[in-house]
Amino acid sequence: MNSKKSKSRREFIKKSGLIGTGVFIVPRHVLGGTGYTAPSDQLALAAIGSGGKGTSDIENAYLNGKNRVVALCDVDSARAASSYTAHSNATQYTDYRVMLAKEKGIDAITISTPDHNHAKIAYDCMNQGIHVYVQKPLTHTIAEARLLTKTAQQNKVVTQMGNQGGSGTGVPKVQEWIDKNKVGKIHTIYAWTNRPVWPQGVDHPLSNAAEKPKSLDWDLWLGTSKTKPYAPGLHPFDWRGFWEYGTGALGDIGCHTLDLPYKTLKLGFPTSVECTATNVFKKMWIPEYTPEGCPISSIVTLGYDNTPHNKDGIKLIWMDGGLTPTIPEEISEEFIMGFENGKSSGIMMIGDNGVITSEIYGNMPTLYVKGEKPVVFDTSNQGNVNIIHSQTWTEACKAGFNSPEHKNLTSSFDYAGPFTETVLMGNLALRSHSLRKSNGKGRNNFLYYGRKKLLWDGRNMKIKNLDEANQFVSKTYRQGWELPI
Repeated sequence: MNSKKSKSRREFIKKSGLIGTGVFIVPRHVLGGTGYTAPSDQLALAAIGSGGKGTSDIENAYLNGKNRVVALCDVDSARAASSYTAHSNATQYTDYRVMLAKEKGIDAITISTPDHNHAKIAYDCMNQGIHVYVQKPLTHTIAEARLLTKTAQQNKVVTQMGNQGGSGTGVPKVQEWIDKNKVGKIHTIYAWTNRPVWPQGVDHPLSNAAEKPKSLDWDLWLGTSKTKPYAPGLHPFDWRGFWEYGTGALGDIGCHTLDLPYKTLKLGFPTSVECTATNVFKKMWIPEYTPEGCPISSIVTLGYDNTPHNKDGIKLIWMDGGLTPTIPEEISEEFIMGFENGKSSGIMMIGDNGVITSEIYGNMPTLYVKGEKPVVFDTSNQGNVNIIHSQTWTEACKAGFNSPEHKNLTSSFDYAGPFTETVLMGNLALRSHSLRKSNGKGRNNFLYYGRKKLLWDGRNMKIKNLDEANQFVSKTYRQGWELPI
């Protein structure tokens, strides 16, 4: 909340409660009952993307009336119906730009749109001095992540990315184990997931304008991406499997799973990345070529040559599409690899003297030290991390930029921006994996020249040994939706 605005609200309440000299202000809980929050202590909230995940995002920020919802925006009114009903006094909008132009009293906004529009919307909001909560991944490209990190600092706004596991109890416990050198130097990290669980590795769906829902403004849904006729299947969910709109399995789950090793080991910028991806064959000997679609499964290896934890380097190996690593001998008797019972994704950090594992969101971290019984840290009673993650953000918004509450956030953009860059670096490699040119030879006469270890200059945001790969650092924006990148 703007400090001047907050002060004026409190002064008004204070003065209006005085009847005469020596008369005390009536306590707030008497005026409004137990749990009552005065308007001066409430954030004026709005949501951009009010359906789907946006429904819970704005509800968690609202916090049962601790704050108030003044405006709701969604390109599909049918998808947002439950939010519209729950907050019937909020003004409804289809175009967020119209909302920002008309609503001048907004303190904070939740942004829960498809990935390709995150950065543009957040950038516009922050430049109006509005605090923002943005769903993961923070942005669609590496350049956008760098821009939002800078913009948040320039506008002195309080920010949070929606990787709620970072506000759980598992990550601090793993940090404690690492700080106490429980497993020695960690040299290899594995992360895996069963995602994608949506169509991926396929061609872009064919257009069919007749199938567009009446409740959907397709042009606004496209946002930053190029204009094209409506194609069924992209909205509301399957956009995740296409590079123009989504970030694939890695973008969807990486911010939830990789947060634990990235934060606890202070990984920073990777220095290299390489990958491999599964081929799909519909015809004998000829693999399908779908560069617009994310792969059905892949392995990405990120190299960190020099980190505070291990100066000799750390490898982070990501596996999706149901691929999983070999279980290390040190834990083979106790550890079961599977996707059941909430174990759709996981992490394994291998050190000189042991192994640390965890489920998604940093849940149930387990310490395996050679010669000792495994130690499981139970996170089942930690509370609802979705609510905790949102509540700490709203309280930091009230406290203000650079307040202790702000500095204690687990995914403020000063952290979430560089972290998102690491996640999206894997996608840069996967897109480079599809780069090819004809070599005029054989049955499959293409040279896939991007299938190599790519060397990354993080400070200058550039691949050093394959200039064509740098096209994936940013993207082309539709006219009227540009960003200063």
